Amino acid sequence: MRRPTIRRDGLIIAPLAPEDSPIHTYKITYPPLRELPDLRVHDGYEWVYVLTGRLRLRLGEQDVVMGRGEAAEFDTAIPHAMSAAGGKPASVLSIFNDAGARMHIHSPSAVPGDD
Repeated sequence: MRRPTIRRDGLIIAPLAPEDSPIHTYKITYPPLRELPDLRVHDGYEWVYVLTGRLRLRLGEQDVVMGRGEAAEFDTAIPHAMSAAGGKPASVLSIFNDAGARMHIHSPSAVPGDD
């Protein structure tokens, strides 16, 4: 399977499943940011597993930093945002159901193959 990498807002998004899969799997690399992106809400569920680095996850009132090998699962109707923590990028395995993938990955600003 070959699908182009997406670069958007400093993220590097590598699709790991066929486009028509009911479950969408991606390797996402988050850049370190001084300020966390705005919290977002939408339909769906998301599962995140940290591969490298440290990931800051703001989920509702919770603000946690996850390290390599840690995972989170959440309803994306809860306000949420993510970025790398600690000054270095963080790579994660992200799995979305169909509704979650539409909101996170398929946006007008995504540029497929812009490696």
